[in-house]
Amino acid sequence: MAHPFPSAEWLKAFDAILNSDTRYADIAKNWEGDLIFDIQPDAGDPAGGGSVQFYLDLWHGKCRSSRVLKTGDLPKAKFKLRAPLANFLKILGGDIDPMQAMFTRKLMVDGDMIYMMRNVPVVLDFVRCAKAVGITT
Repeated sequence: MAHPFPSAEWLKAFDAILNSDTRYADIAKNWEGDLIFDIQPDAGDPAGGGSVQFYLDLWHGKCRSSRVLKTGDLPKAKFKLRAPLANFLKILGGDIDPMQAMFTRKLMVDGDMIYMMRNVPVVLDFVRCAKAVGITT
């Protein structure tokens, strides 16, 4: 079932996919690191909304917890992925390769890039699972 992105419903569906996908569980069996999605408003957005942030605690092929962050609730995470909404949608829609988005700075990554580069298959399968959550507009 499709959900608006970004929303708590989308995040809940993504969490469920991560925890039920056996391929992801196998590929990410050694992954240890939480992350924050920082979804920024698009430049010139007339709504002028602020960013939406998701937290995911990823550990050995499972998502131990996830939540939409509220103002003042900013845990220290191993990774922070930041981009305008349009870029997140392009990644999730398959219009931009996630690794290319990182290298061209369409997706900003704060955190241990060496760890991420050593785990490219995990990153790509994580994105595959995110793409599996349908998005409504």
